Formats: sequence, structure tokens, C-alpha cells
Amino acid sequence: MGDSYTAGVIPAAGDIFESPRDGCERTDRSYPQVIDRDFGSLIDLTNVSCGAATIENVTSTAQEPIGRNAPGNPDPDYPFPPVPAQSEAVTSNTDVITVGVGGNTLGFGDILVKCLELGHSSEGAGTPCKDDLAARIPGRLATVSTQYNQMLETLHEKAPTAKILAVGYPTVVPDDTSKCQYNNPQQFGSITLGDLDWLRSDVLEPLNTAIEKSVATQDSATFVDLYDSSRNHSACDTDKWIEGILDNDYKPTLVHPNAKGHRNAADHVTQAILNIISPA
Repeated sequence: MGDSYTAGVIPAAGDIFESPRDGCERTDRSYPQVIDRDFGSLIDLTNVSCGAATIENVTSTAQEPIGRNAPGNPDPDYPFPPVPAQSEAVTSNTDVITVGVGGNTLGFGDILVKCLELGHSSEGAGTPCKDDLAARIPGRLATVSTQYNQMLETLHEKAPTAKILAVGYPTVVPDDTSKCQYNNPQQFGSITLGDLDWLRSDVLEPLNTAIEKSVATQDSATFVDLYDSSRNHSACDTDKWIEGILDNDYKPTLVHPNAKGHRNAADHVTQAILNIISPA
């Protein structure tokens, strides 16, 4: 279960394999599908992750998938019928649940767009996005924490004996933002370097912290950290596991993991599953 960081969504994370499409844009090199191939017949995978999903879309609210519909680049199959809340796929016989969600509840995509607009207006100077949005972030993080706790409780009620693996988000912005080039669309486009530092330290890292703290309140849940292992593979690194605003073919990717990033996620989630099967 999860959002676009689970589903794959972008071409750099593989091909959409489901026919007919439901608009959730699950790709064949996303980490759930990698894990499915790695384990083969040893597991029975149900993948209901969906691009643009919020925590509530996992817990209780049906979602209207957007596919690859974008301004100026309409998806020929849009609109798509609603898909059920992802938790409806969970049964009392479910053994392991993986879930990667929270970024859309925080509004990370909208924050990115706003930072691009403000960075363009400031011509790369200062921290215009931080100046405009910083006061709202603590409240959004509090909402993530509240809804994440509710989601974990719902999943535990539906599958009382299942182990829940809560998958965090990878490194997106490097510790050293001097690696990033202003107005490079394969990185962060017109977002200022000052705002990139703010996004890393005050938005993305606290998002992972909020998820990890929620998980710590649940005996049935374990946090899967992707951040540390991906530190040198941000959208501004040479060996990137995260695509920038555009990929190398100038297709919109809006800062999502590529196949290498999903391979890393698959390795860490697989290890977490093996720890459940054969604890140290």
C-alpha cells in the first residue's frame, strides 16, 4: 500500500503493467513488484498502491486516480473510476503489510510547485518558499502524525496478527545543496538553494520523523528507513536514485524514485520481511 513513491508512476520506474489501467500508475520496476519477483512463489502479493494517495486514501477514503494527466499533457484515459480505500484489501489472514504514505497528506507536491514559482520570481535568491510556507508546515506535520496513527490502528484492527512495515521516504535533497544547480530541470529547476536546505531540514526529514514516531507507538509496526542508505543518491547526485523535476528525456518526473531507488527500497523492505520470518 502507499502513494507514488510505492507505486512507481514515472517511466524511470518502469512500465505500467496493468491492463486496463486504473490510473494508479503501478510500474513493473517499483519496489513491490521487485519484491514480488525476488520472492516468487513464496509470497502472494496484493499491490493496491496508487499515485497521489493520501493517508486517508489508505485508511478509509476512496480515491479518484489521476493517471498521468497534467496541464498541457492530458492522459487519454482520464478520468478514471474511483478505487477503494487501500485498507479494504487487508483481511484477517494478511501476514505482512507494507505501507509508504504521508507525503501527499503533507502536500509535498503542492509545496514543490510553489517553491518553483517563487524561486523563479526571485531569480534564485533567498528563501522565498520558506518565507511563504514555513509557518504552515508544523500544522501539516501534526495532521500527518494524527492520521498516520489512525491508519496504523485501522490496519491492526483489520489484520490483528499482521506485521506492518511502514516505509519511510528516501533522501531527495542532498545535505550539500551546492551540488544542485539553479534552473537545472533535471534537478530542482527554479527552487532556490536556500529553499532546498529548508525543504530537506524542515519538511522532508521531519516527515520521516513524524512517521517513525507514529510507528513507535504500535507494537505491530516497524519503521523501514530508506533515508540513510540513499544519502548520496539525491536528485542532485551523479548516481541519482531520485529523478528531478524532469528526467533526462525532459519528461515530467516531479521528484520521484527511479528504478535504482526502488531497488534500494526493495532491498530494505525485503530485509525487514526476512527479519519477521527469521528474527535475529
